[in-house]
Amino acid sequence: MKDNLGPEFESAILSATGSSRMEIVEVIQELWSRYGRILRIELDAGSTVIAKHVQSPDAGSHPRGWNTNLSHQRKVRSYEVESAWYREWSQRCDGACRIPRFLTYEKLDNEVLLVLEDLDLAGYPARLQSVKPLQMEACLSWLANFHATFLGTKPTDLWETGTYWHLETRSEELEALDDPALKQAANAIDAKLSQARYQTIVHGDAKLANFCFSADGGKVAAVDFQYVGGGCGMKDLAYFIGSCLDESQCEKQETAMLDFYFADLRESLATRHPAIDARALEAEWRSLFPLAWADFHRFLKGWSPGHWKLNSYSECITRKVVADLQTG
Repeated sequence: MKDNLGPEFESAILSATGSSRMEIVEVIQELWSRYGRILRIELDAGSTVIAKHVQSPDAGSHPRGWNTNLSHQRKVRSYEVESAWYREWSQRCDGACRIPRFLTYEKLDNEVLLVLEDLDLAGYPARLQSVKPLQMEACLSWLANFHATFLGTKPTDLWETGTYWHLETRSEELEALDDPALKQAANAIDAKLSQARYQTIVHGDAKLANFCFSADGGKVAAVDFQYVGGGCGMKDLAYFIGSCLDESQCEKQETAMLDFYFADLRESLATRHPAIDARALEAEWRSLFPLAWADFHRFLKGWSPGHWKLNSYSECITRKVVADLQTG
């Protein structure tokens, strides 16, 4: 990985920001499987922006052994989707589902540069490993407003079906799944979610690590839209709750988390989509929440059988979903 961005990308950053100088001051993160870096770049007068610089990696091992052409093509597509998201869709997100402001996009051969507002400067400097109720509710509110904003929207130039664990893109993990009943039920679970009457655009990777918090934890913004696309909002919700809480907390707090999310969703729909039958939507999505949970559990068992998220609570939900499908 080269140390600088090259003259073309540097020129694009200076032009987009109206600056006369730039300097890479921090490598915030290496992208998954060595596909590039996320950089903090300092401009005139000490202002900063964030640059996501994507490059195809040299040959090497995937962190969990999935170093295949299929996974490579999925990652390449994910960066194309994220770029389209910021260029064509991001302006529809308001303060209730805050995201970084898009500044510029450039593509050069097999490299892509995406330049965004620095959320640290915008008032979202905190990254958390665990959450208290205030912070959890801020994220649930973000998801509710995001899903309400894009309800009924066709995901043009995004993933037709969002989330990185979508069954159609995870044939290798399904083949590796050592759970015959769940493997047999996988297509039915996917179909139930895909054929839901109420569809929206989902973030697709709404884990705690992809939320940036205000200093007091009361406000939040989201990043990382590589797997944004169409789907049932319960996919984001189940995945997010599972990223924050252990199995005991999930069992105790699931109902309260769902109630809070749907209260905010109803409020947002009343403003954004007043003609929508919010009660019918809520009834459908509540019924699909266990299936969304089982859908991610299916992926995880095939992808990383020893993963810490594979707990008895998730297994219990999944067993019930599979049994319900078997009995019709």
